[in-house]
Amino acid sequence: MSTSSAGKRIVFTGGSGKAGRHCIPYLLSKGHSVLNVDLVPLPHPTVHTLKADLTDSGQVFNALTSHFHQSHYDNPRGPGGVGVEKPDAVIHFAAYARNLLVPDSECFRGNVLSTYNVIEAACKLGIKKVIIASSETTYGVCFAQGNADYHAFPLEEEYDNDPEDTYATSKLCGERCARSFARRFPGTDIYALRIGNVIEPHEYELDFPGYVDRPETRKRNAWSYIDARDLGQICDLCMQKDGLGFQVFNATNDTITTNEPTAETLKRYAPNTPVTREMGKYEAPLSNRKIREELGFKDVHDWRKYVNI
Repeated sequence: MSTSSAGKRIVFTGGSGKAGRHCIPYLLSKGHSVLNVDLVPLPHPTVHTLKADLTDSGQVFNALTSHFHQSHYDNPRGPGGVGVEKPDAVIHFAAYARNLLVPDSECFRGNVLSTYNVIEAACKLGIKKVIIASSETTYGVCFAQGNADYHAFPLEEEYDNDPEDTYATSKLCGERCARSFARRFPGTDIYALRIGNVIEPHEYELDFPGYVDRPETRKRNAWSYIDARDLGQICDLCMQKDGLGFQVFNATNDTITTNEPTAETLKRYAPNTPVTREMGKYEAPLSNRKIREELGFKDVHDWRKYVNI
């Protein structure tokens, strides 16, 4: 395993979305260059958006061999006769972001096929780092019918994920694709991020007072979240850490979204769910222990900095 810090060339799919529009500026601040591949433009002065249908394998292969900017036509021709440099990494966030945006069958088709196409193209082009967006929903409660329970707390990466909904199932299929290609292409790192409820800066004042006042409403998100800017940090940390092969990481901030300590919250609102280890006083039930220990994640945007309670 190694750590690399030099700026990388990153193709970022879905960079115009809720998470991507905060992750990309963070990656740029760390010296990386980024091509955004999306259906809608990202309003950023230095990032070009290439429109592509990621369910079309041919478009994906072309997108991953594209110039990052119009000015790159000035580059000298390379050994292959063109001046296009191979990306160092692909970060794949593009997807239908939840159920009920499109019919279930289209959600499944679009999310699974696009993820397969992106990973396949990256591996066959020799791109050695792929980061894909999985989801908190794979833990099976977020979009379950009725008042479902988790198997156990904390929710960690070894959990037996058994969701019943289409969106979460599509994300688990993406994880399996990632594992398959990492085995097929040794030396390729493919990291799947089980991303928590993404919070943008303006949403703390808008939404968090209600989360704190009504903890029962946050069970589906396991009383956890990820600040969109801290998600950018996680993407950068994934870029730095090489040699892990296929990995799954929970992508959440450190702390629970309640005033009560974690043990009291779980006893009150999830009394039927066992707790399998001692948890920190305010540890998020969707635990980020693995990214803290293996990637060095530091929680910068704790919700308590922004919400008066």
